[in-house]
Amino acid sequence: MMNFVIADIYVHLFLAMALGMALGVERFIAHKTAGMRTYTLVSLGSALFVIISQQVAAQYTFGNFDPLRIAAQVVAAAGFLGVGAIFQHTSGRVSGITTASGLWVAAGVGMACGFGLYALAVLVTILGLFTFIVLWFIEAQLRKLPINQNTERDPL
Repeated sequence: MMNFVIADIYVHLFLAMALGMALGVERFIAHKTAGMRTYTLVSLGSALFVIISQQVAAQYTFGNFDPLRIAAQVVAAAGFLGVGAIFQHTSGRVSGITTASGLWVAAGVGMACGFGLYALAVLVTILGLFTFIVLWFIEAQLRKLPINQNTERDPL
């Protein structure tokens, strides 16, 4: 029985790593600072904390220990990490919002893997890649429209 638990944990972690890496590949190709390693570590770390919370809840009996509290803190930590990726340039232009959002999603993917919600984690990874890749091309085409030629974008 113990080997099954360990094997299951390995599956959780390896899938979180692979899906985080998949999200990070696009960011690497787009020459963003947060790339494969960052996305992989965010997803893997999120899965790890979920697994830790589940293992602690299963092995020890605390008064009213709620393993979802640790998961909630993972969300907060991912948001904190993402804030560090956002920069406002001297021109007033803001960059890094997509990277910050992607790191937040990578944390969610890792949490889904940690909880064993593999189909959800894979679907969100696919949707995240769609957002990174396909919507980038759509935005590029929309920027070429005459209505966008002489207007200044809102920095937020």
